[in-house]
Amino acid sequence: MTIDWTHFTPWASLAGGVLIGLAAAAFVLLNGRVAGISGILGGLLFVPPEDRAWRVAFLAGLIVALPVWLVAAPMPEFRIDAGWGTLVVAGLLVGIGTRYAGGCTSGHGVCGLSRFSLRSLVATLSFMAAGFAAVYVVRHLAGG
Repeated sequence: MTIDWTHFTPWASLAGGVLIGLAAAAFVLLNGRVAGISGILGGLLFVPPEDRAWRVAFLAGLIVALPVWLVAAPMPEFRIDAGWGTLVVAGLLVGIGTRYAGGCTSGHGVCGLSRFSLRSLVATLSFMAAGFAAVYVVRHLAGG
């Protein structure tokens, strides 16, 4: 195994993690709600109309973040080495896993773990184990 030192960015990653943690903490302190994206998005379909405004505002903030970024800096270069079929199947599997786990990685991994939730610990360990297994299968068994 080798490390791609040109793309090794510990300080930027640390700063991003701190910002995510602060945002999640502010959200729970100010709103009393967990900042889990799947719950916020899914809640748009099954909540009373008076509970929709903050959900729409939260999701709009996620969407508006990209144009704001583009005003401040150029888009970082990225590459996805998978076809559309693989991406669709992966997205469906993530959605199914989110329903079974009762939340997504942001809800369990960031917010749940910070609240010392045992359920979130089990869910996060399951997410991570599934990710490790998928990478191993794709890279070492399927020849990818």
